[in-house]
Amino acid sequence: MTIKLTVENAIQAKQEVESLEGKGYTRENIYIFAHFKERSNDINDALDTEKVGMRDQGFLESMKNIFASRGDELRNKMEAAGLTKEEAAAAESELDKGKLVIVANQ
Repeated sequence: MTIKLTVENAIQAKQEVESLEGKGYTRENIYIFAHFKERSNDINDALDTEKVGMRDQGFLESMKNIFASRGDELRNKMEAAGLTKEEAAAAESELDKGKLVIVANQ
């Protein structure tokens, strides 16, 4: 089961990650997305959550992201984390507003 949450900041993200853990999700299956790559990396590192990588996307999709816009890259990664195309597009618009998107899989 895939869950998508939207939060305003890293403090709220931390609270949601802890709540998800209480519901049986592991940090290895929780992904946090931010519009800016550095912010996303910093938050994932601080909260010890996963980054979508080649293992999740596959080699060809990962290579395609090298040449894609940041929005395309984010949508592709959110789809690889378990969202549908429509959910990923809606989530990417939330990222454009400065919010964080959390995707968790069980």
